[in-house]
Amino acid sequence: MEITNSSINFFILDGWDISSLNIAESMERAQVLDVDLQNQLKETLSKYKPRPSIYDPDFIAANQSDRADNVILKSKYEQFVQIRKDIQDFKKTSGVEKVIILWTANTERFSSVEAGLNTTMFELEDSLRANKSEISPSTIFAMASIAEGCTYINGSPQNTFVPGVIELAEHHGVFIAGDDFKSGQTKLKSVLVDFLVGAGIKPVSIVSYNHLGNNDGKNLSAPQQFRSKEISKSNVVDDMVESNNILYKPNEHPDHVVVIKYVPYVGDSKRPWMNIPVK
Repeated sequence: MEITNSSINFFILDGWDISSLNIAESMERAQVLDVDLQNQLKETLSKYKPRPSIYDPDFIAANQSDRADNVILKSKYEQFVQIRKDIQDFKKTSGVEKVIILWTANTERFSSVEAGLNTTMFELEDSLRANKSEISPSTIFAMASIAEGCTYINGSPQNTFVPGVIELAEHHGVFIAGDDFKSGQTKLKSVLVDFLVGAGIKPVSIVSYNHLGNNDGKNLSAPQQFRSKEISKSNVVDDMVESNNILYKPNEHPDHVVVIKYVPYVGDSKRPWMNIPVK
């Protein structure tokens, strides 16, 4: 199906959240949109309430527990079945032609990738039925999406697409994509480094600092969740560096440091700083 500007009116939204707030209440709590715009949207958005979602405190920061009042309290396989039922229900009630699942939830810690756990689709399916602890919520959503033939896009930096998920998607012929939105400082960093390397200018160090006070920052204040983000932010320049064997010798990379701090006062107004010395 081709999506054009004229077809935007035919989009129908649905979704899940561990918080029971309707979308208008969530908008007000987030304090991202201008107040006047919030007032214009409030009546419409108050009609949208999320379906119960999967909450696993082993994968996101413990400081998110106060929001988790809208969760699926079942085994991992039963959660998978419930998400499939939700997708089926949405298809039936909305009558849409195509469904795309977009993961915009909190950053999870990295999952272990182990033989016998998730390196093939059969291992992954067996692990799901056995309620193995290393099957993450985002991976369960991906598996449910694939089972229902829905494109799945991952907007967070964790390793949702373990080898078993990739094989499962290939087996079903379902499109999956995404490794963090990289819509802020990371996007700017990738553009700058690509320009410098392409121009024959050698970055020798890349240091980026960020502080923010929204719930994303709160979740990333936990070490394991920050590590997922750190890996994602660091990996973004690897291909550019490895593509130029004139500037960089084999196994040579610029020093790369990423710092993210949670400062509640600044709210959603993220404050980034970046330093890239060159030769």
